[in-house]
Amino acid sequence: MKELLKIYIEFFKMGAITFGGGYAMLPILRRGCVDKHNWITEEELMDFYAVSQALPGLIAVNVSVFIGYKLKKLKGGIAASLGCVSPCII
Repeated sequence: MKELLKIYIEFFKMGAITFGGGYAMLPILRRGCVDKHNWITEEELMDFYAVSQALPGLIAVNVSVFIGYKLKKLKGGIAASLGCVSPCII
């Protein structure tokens, strides 16, 4: 549960400070998930970007779901996507 909260908070911070759409969030995702937390590798992030561009919806949310799913399966994907969109809802 603690790890899910950590995922949610990290993606909430990313969603809260990003202005300019989903593509503006991509460098912040890289810095937070690859450099800071080492959750994924640079190559995995590039794969997530590529697949997210082909899927419907916001690219930042799609990438967030992929990262959360890789970390904690379904619950991680939900936590990451909610963290990403919660600042917009609030």
